[in-house]
Amino acid sequence: MVNGVDDNKELSQARAHIRLSLLRDRKGTSAVEFALLAPIFIMLFLGMAAYGIYFGASHSVQQLAADAARTAIAGLNATERSTLATNFIRLNASGYPFVDPKKVTVNTRDSAADGSQFVVAVQYDASTLPIWKLFKGLPLPGMTISRQSTIRVGGI
Repeated sequence: MVNGVDDNKELSQARAHIRLSLLRDRKGTSAVEFALLAPIFIMLFLGMAAYGIYFGASHSVQQLAADAARTAIAGLNATERSTLATNFIRLNASGYPFVDPKKVTVNTRDSAADGSQFVVAVQYDASTLPIWKLFKGLPLPGMTISRQSTIRVGGI
């Protein structure tokens, strides 16, 4: 029996030694930390990229509206201004990297509040941008980007 007790004691000591050596061993901690943090970092990076593309498209639509309004100043009447603005957007929308010219709609009009101002409103269907492929629970902006620009017609 004495021999059996000694064997159990030696086995217990061996197990304790193995536990201590495993607790002290630092090999693989970098891999564990990477496994925990990499998915979070990757999701943050993809989210920033997707929102950046959306904001780029949004700024492009605003720039199109502003440039079309500036182009429309040359028109002598509302019809000519509308034609100039619409043609400008049709010809230049393809120059913006995040804007598909086929999904751009333009509305032009004289301002209801002030007849000496001309309004160019541009809408863009942004449903194909990568931001919509993110998590469904995130608060996302609208799928239609709407921007307008107003410019004074004529002299001072």
